[in-house]
Order: sequence, then structure tokens, then C-alpha cells
Amino acid sequence: MVGNKFLVIQQKMIGDVLNSTLICEHLKIHFPYATIHYVIYEHTLPVVEGNPFIDKIILFKKEYKKSKSKFYKFLKEFKQEEYTAVIDVYCKTESNLISYFSKAKTKISYEKWYSKFIYTDLFTYSKSTDTELGLAVENRLLLLKPLIDKLKEENLAPKIFLREEELIKAKDLLIKSGIDLSEPILMIGIKGSSDDKTYPLKYLAELINEITNLKSINILLNYTPDQKSSVQELLSYCSENSKNCIHEDIFCNSLRDFLALLKQCNGYFGNEGGASNMSKALGVPNFAIFSPWISKEAWFTYHSDPKNWAVHLKDFKPELINNKSKKEKKENVISLYKEFTSDLFKDKVISYMESQIF
Repeated sequence: MVGNKFLVIQQKMIGDVLNSTLICEHLKIHFPYATIHYVIYEHTLPVVEGNPFIDKIILFKKEYKKSKSKFYKFLKEFKQEEYTAVIDVYCKTESNLISYFSKAKTKISYEKWYSKFIYTDLFTYSKSTDTELGLAVENRLLLLKPLIDKLKEENLAPKIFLREEELIKAKDLLIKSGIDLSEPILMIGIKGSSDDKTYPLKYLAELINEITNLKSINILLNYTPDQKSSVQELLSYCSENSKNCIHEDIFCNSLRDFLALLKQCNGYFGNEGGASNMSKALGVPNFAIFSPWISKEAWFTYHSDPKNWAVHLKDFKPELINNKSKKEKKENVISLYKEFTSDLFKDKVISYMESQIF
């Protein structure tokens, strides 16, 4: 239908923003002439740049958190738009206010006690473990029900769109750095988004040593400038053979550059989080190590795809996880990580390398 305009709100981390692009894509499939606006945080912009299913990206800037007057001015801008519907995936105070200020007749979100009066359609999170897409995706698709009776393409996965010049630049970086492109390249995520989402570096190094013992391979590291001390700690646990395979000096100054570099890799291995979600969206095989307090049922998305592998402490020692609340697991994450030793899944890592990378 011509004239439909939709607002999708997802102010959160990279994995969340990527998965919510599916809402935009489904809307475009069912309403091909519609206009779709997407509200996200500034730092997540690189993963949605160039997405053909989004007509306008609206950045929620840091200054809106610091200045009430700037935030109010930002909110008033939504009054000027004639939205057909608002889909609030974030469902926190900021997005509640954006939804409230919009003049859309249909306002969709999750059921929260503090915002029920704002929305016309509310949904509760599904906790089913019987899902091919993963709960993080399934719960997003729930929000489309008031607008779409049945999805035309139910198994869509998020995508990242890179320009040809970005890919050429990444390949040139590898060549200039002396990387032998005839050998596999593995990107390793050494840190999660926080310490309680980071697999112990000693255990990670033990797995890297197993990998480099298999065949000749190039290893790149995903880290930020303030994590260089973690890089050095990791290297201190690595064998000499592994150190010779690791090219820690190959570093990207922007997230778009990193995405183009990741696309050159044969696979990703490391902590579950933004990088593992980005590798999926780029079609790069990935092996994600989950933090003990993060739900694998929710975030091991598209697990039926043979390129996507993952492990969780619950897979090996369920008695340490079952019947514990998310809060309990998070408070005891250090002791839980100590139980999550590399020998538990080194055979699975080797299988991943042999079947997906080599």
C-alpha cells in the first residue's frame, strides 16, 4: 500500500540492532512501497549503513541522555511524521517517549507494567526452546503480527551490506601486511562486550594452540585500542607456533573497516556477542563461546545453519546452570567460567576447523 510509513526503534547493542533489521526487511517485503525509519544508537550505525530495507536511519545521540532540552527537541521531530505504525523493540523509557510522541494509530511493543498505556498491541516474550531461529529473533518477529498475518519468508537472517571499495581496501590491507591469502584466515574475538562475557584468556589460548597445531593458518584478533593489555596476556599463554600465526598488528580504526576485514576471513572464533553476530550477517562461519549467564536459547540464532556453531557451559555441566536465575549466574560468572575449561569442547573446535575452515 502506497503511503505507509513505519518507525522501528532499537536502541541497544550491535547484535540487537542487527537482528531487528529483520523487522525492517519483512515490512519492505510485505509493503514494498512503504517508508521505513529506524532509530538506533550512534555507535551501531556501521552495521546498518547501506541496508536497502531502511529508508532513513535516525540516530539517538549521547547528548539526548545528558540534555533534557535536546531530547525534547528530538522527540518533537516525531510529531511531524505521519507514521502508520511504530514498533518499539527496545521498550525502555527513551523509546516509550518516542512512541508516545509519534502520532501513529498502531503502536506495538512488549508488555511492561510501566508503559502499557502507550501501546495498542503488546506481546510477552516467548520462552520456548523449540525454535530454529533463536528466541532473540522469534521474539522480534512477534511484533509484526498486528501488521502481517503470515510472513512470506519466515527464515530470513540479518544481513550487512558492504561496498566493493571497502572489500578491496580490506584485501589490500592483508596483502600489504604479508598475509598469504592461499592459507585460511581466522578472526578471533578475544573479549566480549564486558568482562562477564569474556572467556578466560588462558583457556582461549589453549584452544588457539590446538587450532594452530592442525594446519598452517593466519589468525587475526578482534580487539579495541584499550584492550592491548589483554592481547599481550593472551599471547603470553600461546605457544610459539601460535604466536607465529597471529598477526596482532593488523588493526582496523573503524567498524566498517573491521566488517570488510571480517568478510575476508574464512571464519570467526571466540566470545559470543557483536562480532559473532556480525560474522553471521556477513555469511562467515562462526563458533561462539557463550558466557555462562547469557541465554544460548535466545542468542544462538540460526543454529540449524551448518556454518553456525556455539558452546555453553550448560552443554557440559547443566547442573551448574539449571535452576539458577540470571542474576545468580551473573553474580557467580567468575567461578562458572573456571568450570568452563577448554578440554570440554576442544574436540568440537577441531571439528569446526576441519569442516568449516580447512
